[in-house]
Amino acid sequence: MIIQKSIFLLVGMLALGSCSSNDNDDNTNVGPTGPPVENETPNTSYQPAFSGQTRAGSIQTTTEIESKVITNGLSAPWGIAYLPDGRLLITEKGGNMKIVTQAGVVGNAITGVPAVNPAEQGGLLGICLDPAFETNRMIYWTFSEVVAGGNITAVAKGRLSDNYAAIENATVIYRSNTPHQSAKHYGSRILFDKTGNLLVSIGERSDIDARPLAQSVTSSLGKIVRITTNGQAASGNPSFTQSGALAELYSIGHRNPQGLAIHPTTGELWQGEHGPRGGDEINRITPGANYGWPTITYGIEYGGAKIGEGITQQTGMEQPVYYWDPVVSPSGMTFYAGNRVKEWQNNLFIGALSGMHIVRLAIKDNKVAGEERLLASEGQRFRDIIQGKDEALYAVTDQGRLYKIDKK
Repeated sequence: MIIQKSIFLLVGMLALGSCSSNDNDDNTNVGPTGPPVENETPNTSYQPAFSGQTRAGSIQTTTEIESKVITNGLSAPWGIAYLPDGRLLITEKGGNMKIVTQAGVVGNAITGVPAVNPAEQGGLLGICLDPAFETNRMIYWTFSEVVAGGNITAVAKGRLSDNYAAIENATVIYRSNTPHQSAKHYGSRILFDKTGNLLVSIGERSDIDARPLAQSVTSSLGKIVRITTNGQAASGNPSFTQSGALAELYSIGHRNPQGLAIHPTTGELWQGEHGPRGGDEINRITPGANYGWPTITYGIEYGGAKIGEGITQQTGMEQPVYYWDPVVSPSGMTFYAGNRVKEWQNNLFIGALSGMHIVRLAIKDNKVAGEERLLASEGQRFRDIIQGKDEALYAVTDQGRLYKIDKK
């Protein structure tokens, strides 16, 4: 096992109180904050819609935290799931699933996984376990697939064999209905909601001609969809009034959503997505809502031109809870629901790719009350982060590392 230790013995305080499943974290107490962690010049002169929407005050963890590299022997890991025995089930972008032990032993590639298209931003992507995994051994994952007309984001399921070596009866249960030649912006995270249905994030595929489809309710591009474990539209989905609206739609107007997480006390869905040059977002998802891309954004084109009309607000479109300019490139994310680090309770942790750190956001009244950057000295592109049942955080990086982050 390869071990690297980073001790965060930091000053400042963040104390979080408990709250019921029906409130909005009104009892959260955030201690002193310092200057924003971001001090680089923004790409635009756009102004936030409300105080704290960007560049929140800095906070620092006071608990002594240890991080260690369990292994650096993975190949572009993308998604993580925590198995009941404490091992980690990990997807690799190139198309493999592997199991890693707490001692850092990386298993052989699991057989039976359908082929993926690993070009550019595609590959084997998000993964989650069935809530009843210990009895049914079912897992679910997303991937990029080549079909007639181009590439799509697809969702598959299968049974993990008793010896953990194979996926049995792998089945594609859902495919985006809009193939496109682009190999960018697939999304794509997957998780279960509290009703036992699947939430899946799908990107708008990046190209100028595909962008407007994020606003079209007849396309699954640029959406969060909510489906059953058989891939059908889940009952209770919001209704979109426009003609031909897909029954599986849950929210619309997203760019490249690579983060999904359920708040541990409110049960609400939160989402993160990549902006263009500026305008990375964290959103609290309301079923049936429109999150604006590409009509409104806090970013600009990579070449510097404005996007569309160059506006950041429009009636009928939701504002992000938080945005970054310059970008940090938010990927996988999770809320901390443990007790080992009490000051982290209900905080949102996000893997930052171009930012090369783990973002910690303290949330109060559905707004960001403070921001911290963890593991910034590691020089890693953090692709996904989850909390294990042992209450430690586990994160993977594009460079092949798996980290464990826990109270010392």
